[in-house]
Amino acid sequence: MSISLFTHSDMLDHRPGEGHAEHPGRLQAVIDALGDDATLDLETLEAPLVDLADLALVHPQAFIDTILASAPHTGRHALDPDTILTPGSLVAARRAAGAAVSAVRQIAAGEGSRAFCAVRPPGHHAEPGTAMGFCVFSNVAVAARVAQASGLRRVAIIDFDVHHGNGTQAAFENDPTVFFASIHQSPLYPGTGDPSETGLGNIANAIVAPGASSQTWRAGFEGLMDQVDGFSPDLILVSAGFDAHVLD
Repeated sequence: MSISLFTHSDMLDHRPGEGHAEHPGRLQAVIDALGDDATLDLETLEAPLVDLADLALVHPQAFIDTILASAPHTGRHALDPDTILTPGSLVAARRAAGAAVSAVRQIAAGEGSRAFCAVRPPGHHAEPGTAMGFCVFSNVAVAARVAQASGLRRVAIIDFDVHHGNGTQAAFENDPTVFFASIHQSPLYPGTGDPSETGLGNIANAIVAPGASSQTWRAGFEGLMDQVDGFSPDLILVSAGFDAHVLD
């Protein structure tokens, strides 16, 4: 069975500025790599614009309204020093969240068992009421809530990245129906993700030191997987960050 690939060229039009780390080339590199792998059986599908009602499952309406009003027609608007909106950013952000939402709805409907979303801007730093760390909407958190509304009640989110997914953790740390497992470097931005942060027993954080080997990362990741297995999720979502890799 083919794997659905949700993406859209509009996400290349989010252009935070020359020299910004979160640039269109990051997404293009992923798309190119997927296209070069002849062993993959992918069905590419256009990521739609996320419905505002789906965003409201995680983000307060006042926050959504602020983002909509902040999107510039020309120039740049800084939500914080790192998170920049340009004329193409709002559409890109809505398609990024829309990709994740479409993927989980497809799986919940029994139309597949796996999907991959190649998106930007990213989402795991965006808290329910705060855009930060390059992230506008909390893409995977919105997808998790849509999955639950579609009947997949127990959702596990696995996050691997050099940075902790503080936004995803903030969305679910008081909700035992969602398990969040993160492996990340510490100390590093945003300064959250200590192993002592366990929520209601539904948060698991594994930290690695700067310059840690791939073997150390794998060992920490495998420890998290044991906890995910114990949660017995109906659906597993993965926030896949590659900025810990030596070639990033």
